[in-house]
Amino acid sequence: MLLKKTAVVPFIVLLFFSLIHTSSTVGTRAVAESSGPAQQLTVYIHSLEQDGTQVTLTADEINWYEGADADRLFAEREPEAAAELGGAPDGYYIVNDSDTLTRYPLADNVSIKMQIFDHTGNPEDLDINWNETVDRDTFLKKFGNADVVDLSQFPYHITVEDGKVTSIVQQYIP
Repeated sequence: MLLKKTAVVPFIVLLFFSLIHTSSTVGTRAVAESSGPAQQLTVYIHSLEQDGTQVTLTADEINWYEGADADRLFAEREPEAAAELGGAPDGYYIVNDSDTLTRYPLADNVSIKMQIFDHTGNPEDLDINWNETVDRDTFLKKFGNADVVDLSQFPYHITVEDGKVTSIVQQYIP
């Protein structure tokens, strides 16, 4: 009988500690996601949805490489093309190994900078204006209209602070 009690007591103690540990982990995780240092991510924006004044960005995170890093990764992943071209085309290489989409609310004061943007609706008027500031409503309107330039085809560097996107910078691609 003594043998059975000694086996049950440690089991109950372990069960009790695992329950306490699990419940406190959930709380810690939520706090960690809602605060902390800013995250710098490179993404393709799949959609921008507005519900009243709140705008939600849905994005697919990617890895953006330039220069020697781009050449090295391109050679590893696409050796025949790298041998033929001598390096990553146009000096950059994008890796997108996951199709996971993540939703982020935009901060009310989000900063948006574009490299190429449709101002007139005329393809002949498209020009590069480095880091041109665009307001949120204009960006939303133009993102949904692919008649002249499809903004969803560009990578963007975003900054996420306290769970909200505070900065969007379009990455120019030749």
